[in-house]
Amino acid sequence: MKNFIKLLLPALLLASCGTEGGSRLALDPQDSNDKTEVVSHGRIEIGEKLKNPYSCSNMEAALSALYPTRSDARIPVTDLYVRFLPKTAEDFSRLEDLGLVLFDHPLDCEILEDGDYYHDPSIPEDEITWQYAVVPVGFDFPSDIKCEKLEDCFIPKESAPTRGLGDVDWDAVEARSFEDTGNADLLPVTTRARTKSKPSGKITIKDDKLGKVVGVSCVKITANVFVKVSTTYTDAQGNYSFPAKFSSKPKYSLCFQNKMGFTIGMNLILVPASVSTLGKDDPDGIDVTIDSKSDATLFRRCVVNNAAYDYYQRCSATDVTMPPKKIRFWILNKLNASSALMMHQGAILDNKLVSNFLQSYKIIVQMFSPDITIGSKDKNGKYDEIYSTVTHEMAHASHFSIVRSSYWNPYASYILSSYITTGDCYGTGNGENAGYCEVSEMWAFHVQNMVYKERYGVNPNRGCSNWFYPNILTILEEGGVTRAQICASLKPSVTNAGFLKNELINVCPAKKTLITNTFKKYNK
Repeated sequence: MKNFIKLLLPALLLASCGTEGGSRLALDPQDSNDKTEVVSHGRIEIGEKLKNPYSCSNMEAALSALYPTRSDARIPVTDLYVRFLPKTAEDFSRLEDLGLVLFDHPLDCEILEDGDYYHDPSIPEDEITWQYAVVPVGFDFPSDIKCEKLEDCFIPKESAPTRGLGDVDWDAVEARSFEDTGNADLLPVTTRARTKSKPSGKITIKDDKLGKVVGVSCVKITANVFVKVSTTYTDAQGNYSFPAKFSSKPKYSLCFQNKMGFTIGMNLILVPASVSTLGKDDPDGIDVTIDSKSDATLFRRCVVNNAAYDYYQRCSATDVTMPPKKIRFWILNKLNASSALMMHQGAILDNKLVSNFLQSYKIIVQMFSPDITIGSKDKNGKYDEIYSTVTHEMAHASHFSIVRSSYWNPYASYILSSYITTGDCYGTGNGENAGYCEVSEMWAFHVQNMVYKERYGVNPNRGCSNWFYPNILTILEEGGVTRAQICASLKPSVTNAGFLKNELINVCPAKKTLITNTFKKYNK
């Protein structure tokens, strides 16, 4: 798998348009009073198996210790702790579609070194590892995906069946089970005197260029203590509240799967969404503020998340065509170049040049299927630069939604051929399929510049020195042609600037003079 990645990265660089894991690190916000959190990347190191306080046998022992007259009582099974071994990315997606929260590491083992991912040593590195989950009794297991039951569990909750045990203080039983199983360190000092809490808080990030803190919008957040698992999403402002109550210290993690449907991945594993662990903390919840001095990987993921989320909101507000559903991002920190490969949507791999370049690795690339790659080299800690890059690639994704693969493949062919022959992915504007690049980059740079101006108050004029002159569209929008009208003109038949001009006139006949004169000014 690692050798595959080393070979894949040059291919991604060649197929990229030119808009441009690490060690255990402390997340230490420089501009807030928030507590220091620990963020870890790389491979999780697993230690010895621990006693699960939620196993039925351990909960029964705790019940017997607190209620000696109930020593013969049998606690009902509420949940099953299991593990699955999906063989393909499709198997993995099917499990997620069943509503399962999947962990790639055991939930009942000591973690010696936390991180983003774990791979069972008994599973080949290029295959999906065991996926651990907690499912309710009566769960309908897929018959064609290998599964093993690890333990019967009783997880106290309001709806748990406790016939004949209705007067039991389950909070006390739960705490006693933690103590008896050697997990008392997970109980806050005030556990005995407090009630359970639904963890809540706020996840924010500072945009230095904007000069303020903003929420990490609509990202998935997970809390778990052993097999007790709860998930929720932050809202647009970064606020979150879990549906489940906890009396012990949960482990909090950000899973970069957004409520809008896109995911941010690239952990050298066949899982679409990366995870950043925030550590174990108070059952009341945690507040985290990330800034340019924080852990770089977490910073990059949060900015990409926010930029993509903001782009969807802008599309909704301006009637610009939405990108396809379930966009998959990769963040590649060793590359400057970014790209809208749209592999998950069926593009690129139909291109003969790219397929020949990847050769026997084509099948593995199809399993990963990135849509957008963000080259973050030299952008670390720079919110506005990452934000701007994501906007550019999302504009490409909107274009792809309209034209699909039959348009995208010749566009990618031009980008690849130009890089090979000239060292510049945009080339000179000559040669076969140059018009595809002309239209696509005019649109993407225009949107990138306009959105940047709307957010930061200044137009960076990126790409305006290139032969395709994206400022043509900027002049038109400032002259009254709406962004939605420009987007509506990006039809599959519009394969060069001349066709784009004619289609804009068809869409906006009242602006014919402005359109004609602006294209003429740039000899288009």
